[in-house]
Amino acid sequence: MLNIGGFAGRNCHQRSRRAFLRAGASAAAGLGLAGLPGVVPASELGRAKSVIFLWLWGAPSHLDTFDPKPKAPAEYRGPFAPIATRTPGAHFTELFPQLAQRSDQFALIRSMVTFDGNHPAAGSWGLTGFGENPEPVHPNFGSIVAKHNLQRHGAAELPPFFFVGRGIPRDVVQRVRGFGGGRLGQQYDPFLVNCRDDSSIELPSLDLLDGITPHRLDDRRSLISLLDDSQRQLANAGIDNWDRTFQTAYGLLTKPEARQAFDLTRETEQTRQRYGRTSFGQSCLLARRLAEAAVPYIQVNWSEYVEAVTPGCDFGWDTHIYNFELLQDRHGPILDRAFSALLDDLRERGLLDTTLVVAMGEFGRTPRLNTRAARDHWPRCYFSIWAGAGVVGGRVIGESDALAEDPVTPAITPVMAGTTICELAGIDVQARSELAVLPDGTVIGELF
Repeated sequence: MLNIGGFAGRNCHQRSRRAFLRAGASAAAGLGLAGLPGVVPASELGRAKSVIFLWLWGAPSHLDTFDPKPKAPAEYRGPFAPIATRTPGAHFTELFPQLAQRSDQFALIRSMVTFDGNHPAAGSWGLTGFGENPEPVHPNFGSIVAKHNLQRHGAAELPPFFFVGRGIPRDVVQRVRGFGGGRLGQQYDPFLVNCRDDSSIELPSLDLLDGITPHRLDDRRSLISLLDDSQRQLANAGIDNWDRTFQTAYGLLTKPEARQAFDLTRETEQTRQRYGRTSFGQSCLLARRLAEAAVPYIQVNWSEYVEAVTPGCDFGWDTHIYNFELLQDRHGPILDRAFSALLDDLRERGLLDTTLVVAMGEFGRTPRLNTRAARDHWPRCYFSIWAGAGVVGGRVIGESDALAEDPVTPAITPVMAGTTICELAGIDVQARSELAVLPDGTVIGELF
């Protein structure tokens, strides 16, 4: 079911720099250096035709998920038992039995570090590789991929960058500034789609003005009349941006091929149940359909708000209280089920080889429990998970100390994550220079 609305140079030898860099990467691979930091095998460059970025907004606890410390003192380790995985020597907590049985399909990084402990600012770091200042902010990784694809291939049936979730991630009030195009421009902002637990879909771009209905969309003259009567609303909404987003949404509704990508009822009941009847589960299923439709970048947002229990919020990972209860009863099972189903589905359909899947939040949570037997913000150490598009599965990259407070191996930063995503999406160092994005970024070579 589809609803409308719902969101309030060359050198003297004629060899290009890009060819030189590819040759260098190939030589490194031939010398057995492909696993070194900053080196991506030439065979993997551009391998990701689609990227699915699972944004675990609110920041999951690394100790209670994929970096347990069972030998730490009681005030650190938490109540969840460690369980074995298919990766020798690696343990997860008991909340993730399905992912533990699939650990050979993905790489786990345990040495992520970021540079701000506040959600909106850390969110910008996580989504762009940089902070919020100076403005305009750096572009979202998805916006970089979107511009690169539009420049190379032109416009397609579907937008090149989607947000799937309830809205633009925010704290209680302030939204993440690095959510979209930033200094690349609003034309590279994500296209928003809301996917509910009953598999219904909403396009908020069509809810910017009162009175827009599917019937009015079929009558362009009626729509123009409506616009003439709505100058004040248009002034507030921003006519240029509104017209662009409306045209996109209108095109999606009028093109059968595009509409089909959003129709989750085309999936069997068994498949929908497999992902879980939750907003995140069905959003992951929609992400798979969009990847199947060759959308370059799909960001699935766990929630719109970071808060886990504040009235009116939508159960983010910000578990200052009830950390263990929420992880055990809600967050853990939902993530374990949906992420496992997504990996299985992509692999069974032959898509995992050309689809990069990344899961991460904006930071970790305090190793030492707070006075409410829960965990607060911790930017000094957290995790990310990588699968598909040439990433070697069954590998743990990086290590945290005995209390999970800091990495004891070289830190991996958000800009490294973004650079790696772009390399796999075909945006090499020359292309990034031409776009003026991710300056001095290096790839996470250990993934390959």
